[in-house]
Amino acid sequence: MFDIDRWQEIWITITRNKMRSFLTAFGVFWGIFMLVVMSGSGSGLKEGIMKNIKGFATNTAFFWTEQTSEPYKGFRKGRFWSMKMDDIEALRAGVKEIKYISPILFGGRSTNNVVFGEKAGTYSVKGILSEYNKIDEQELLYGRSINEIDNLSKRKVCVIGRRIHEELFEKGKSPVGELLKVNGMYYIVVGVTRSTSDININGNSDETVTLPYTTMQQAYNYGDDVYFMVVTAQDNIKIGAIEETIRRILKNRHHIAPTDAKAVGGMNLEKQFNMFNNLFLGINILIWIVGLGTLIAGVVGVSNIMLVTVKERTKEIGIRRALGAKPNAIITQILSESLVLTLIAGVFGLMSGVGLLGLIGMLSRAGNDSAFFEPQIQFSIAITALAVLAVFGLLAGLIPAGRAIKIKAIDAIREE
Repeated sequence: MFDIDRWQEIWITITRNKMRSFLTAFGVFWGIFMLVVMSGSGSGLKEGIMKNIKGFATNTAFFWTEQTSEPYKGFRKGRFWSMKMDDIEALRAGVKEIKYISPILFGGRSTNNVVFGEKAGTYSVKGILSEYNKIDEQELLYGRSINEIDNLSKRKVCVIGRRIHEELFEKGKSPVGELLKVNGMYYIVVGVTRSTSDININGNSDETVTLPYTTMQQAYNYGDDVYFMVVTAQDNIKIGAIEETIRRILKNRHHIAPTDAKAVGGMNLEKQFNMFNNLFLGINILIWIVGLGTLIAGVVGVSNIMLVTVKERTKEIGIRRALGAKPNAIITQILSESLVLTLIAGVFGLMSGVGLLGLIGMLSRAGNDSAFFEPQIQFSIAITALAVLAVFGLLAGLIPAGRAIKIKAIDAIREE
């Protein structure tokens, strides 16, 4: 049953020496405040980085050709070689764990290589298969993406990035159906896209003209060579598990030494992603160590002030013991005072930290800061922090409570 007199007594005791209580509570306030702000800042930094790769399949690896570093089967060291389109089909058939695979062609980025009417600009050009759209997802603003029929029929169509649309076409008007001159040849615009990630392959996607792979092969005489390839593994398979299999098949098909570590260049995006996860795991551990250390320092202050309080109330506690107060009643009062003081300071610290994170979030959105996005503390972390704080508050009162129950009536007389 709620005892209002007891809680009034607790509150009077806490406020008896306001300055001492304030300084002690500030240590707890600062500890929980720092824990919330650091945890939220770490979360905001992680969200900012993850936002940069949003829309791009992280279970992906890139492959390209390099000079051989070893002689093999009569071929000299330093030989140049190229992947071919039939390598794509061989990998598709031989590695069942592949979900998506697409070669990419890169066109020249000469001055004013893209022209519409009287306007011109310098932009990147690339050719893809339709599967690439599932690896690097783009937001469609107008029209559609490059599809399989475009490649089968070698259609002279293109998809342009958002920036090209803004700089060459009338604002707010769909460019779908318009003729665009790209590297000296005309293509029908079938779509406009906006990049959802900051992963740029040979240039920003918002400043890139995308053509069907087969069309670009034929139009610019690239032949059957493949210089760059993107592979995504099945959802339940790590790309690292099939990366070496892909390299082995390519080496075998092009007479490259199995031990040649340089001939097939590559980058595993999954490894980069895991590196970020490990980095943020370390940051979170450091945050909790620093935050809990600061919090413990504040709780030690609470324990000290409770010891002083017990000493000041020796007469009161001794008289209560003489009048028949049970040890549990004394212990409960001291622990309650310690818990209330700790929780009041902790809740204010939590609210202040959340408020500061909200302000930082507003400023980051206004400044479009992609490296620091929506800093916030998870609800579960806030509840955990308060639970830890409550435990620490009780622990802070154990020593003072133990000293309080040892006070006897004779001690109260001596205090006189």
